[in-house]
Amino acid sequence: MTALDGLPPEGHSLYGPLADPAHDAGWVQDPQPRKGFFTDTSVCIGCKACEVACKEWNAVPDDGMNFLGSSYDNSGALGASTWRHVKFIEQPKSLGRQDAGMAGTPAGPAASDVLNRTSESALLGDLTTLGTTNEVALAPPVDLGMPSTVLPGQQDGAQRTDFRWLMESDVCKHCTHAACLDVCPTGALFRTEFGTVVVQDDVCNGCGYCVPACPFGVIDRRIGEKGVTKNEGVAQKCTLCYDRIGDGLEPACAKACPTKSIQYGDVDELRERAQKRVDALHASGVHDARLYGENMHDGVGGLGAFFLLLDEPEVYGLPPDPVVTTKDLPAMWKRAGLAAVGMLAGAVVVFASGSRG
Repeated sequence: MTALDGLPPEGHSLYGPLADPAHDAGWVQDPQPRKGFFTDTSVCIGCKACEVACKEWNAVPDDGMNFLGSSYDNSGALGASTWRHVKFIEQPKSLGRQDAGMAGTPAGPAASDVLNRTSESALLGDLTTLGTTNEVALAPPVDLGMPSTVLPGQQDGAQRTDFRWLMESDVCKHCTHAACLDVCPTGALFRTEFGTVVVQDDVCNGCGYCVPACPFGVIDRRIGEKGVTKNEGVAQKCTLCYDRIGDGLEPACAKACPTKSIQYGDVDELRERAQKRVDALHASGVHDARLYGENMHDGVGGLGAFFLLLDEPEVYGLPPDPVVTTKDLPAMWKRAGLAAVGMLAGAVVVFASGSRG
């Protein structure tokens, strides 16, 4: 095959930039533009609509409904039964030039304490704390307090501080070089005509080779009651709604996102759109904004689902410099072959020496 756009010739390569991973996988007839996600974390509001839409459309079972006590995050991490995961990161700093005008002001009592006192007094017939009286005469307004970053009830000398939320809807990255696909012994994982990576449930044998191969910890085998839980023991992950995009529809998560934090489309066009967004944020004073996974020359050949972040990747639990875990497979097999030839040659020498003796 000839090189595309100045990139190396394709043919199921394991490393390096690719113009079209679907073409590399053998989709040479009726080529389709590569599809993917651009997730702009700067406008994510943490509503979890993407999580719900993903589960509903793909019939993904619940994963325990556990209260983790970790901010507003109750799904924990991506897994076989969590294909979209909204992360919540709390930081004691402002966002760019943002100034809420509250820094340094008294924190005041916790709002829950004020409301409890108000309701108790109303039950006893005293309505003054509600801002009125039994004669419905207006009284001075009552400060009900505002949520603060200090511990509930802490009010003696407490001051408000700068504060921001970082929220990110994480998902399978649909890597240009997908190690999960490369190590699958049954062909259950395959590259679609849109350049995405999908698991065939009825082909997967549950060996689990794909789980440690993923540099992002995305794919996993589903745990549940055998015969009851759908696809129990089978490797599962985001399919980028393969059944929807084949009919020209948006993936369920992107369709449900109210702020368009999750954007779906042609990867090349999304990359251009993402860079314009970063430039606009920098011009607005948000100098920490950066793209993650858009570069075709990184360790995985670029991501089909990439992100705009407002801090270092490690803050979001993402590897700063991911590398496809199958990169060194050809060299490893070459060394193994040389070792086998050396052992065979040694055995021949020993056998020959013994025969002459």
